[in-house]
Amino acid sequence: MKKRHIVRLIRAVNSIEDWLLISMLAAMVILAVTQIIYRNVSGGGVVWIDPLLRMLVLWVALSGAVIASRTDNHIRIDFFAKYITGKYYFYIKRIVHAYCVVICALIAWHSVSFVQMDFEYGTEAFAGIPAWITELIIPIAFGLMAFRYFLLFLSPPRPDKR
Repeated sequence: MKKRHIVRLIRAVNSIEDWLLISMLAAMVILAVTQIIYRNVSGGGVVWIDPLLRMLVLWVALSGAVIASRTDNHIRIDFFAKYITGKYYFYIKRIVHAYCVVICALIAWHSVSFVQMDFEYGTEAFAGIPAWITELIIPIAFGLMAFRYFLLFLSPPRPDKR
């Protein structure tokens, strides 16, 4: 595959991720406002909106984490970046990325068991929606983050780009 095709594919994936996050966030705002209006006008709200909003918070948070890992802009403690420079910084970044790969992969692996358990037990999240569908974001997001940090491990920023 040519480099230009890979770049185009990466841009398409990034664009899809961005639009999914924007759509979920917009849905959260619309649903929350709708629920507030219903409660103030009719004295009661729609039963399924609150659990849906809780589920969307999880999806938005993990989708945001995936997007942040795209360019290594995730929350971190920059102790090493403050005191270590040059080629040593390059090696520290590789170690940090390897650690992130391992942790994210472990969470993805174990969350698959969690989702599978809810699938087997037929747990319901809300309004007849199976819980495992709402939990799918956990292994998907951590799997994507592990993949992204693996790519960053293979090619961390060079010391001169810091």
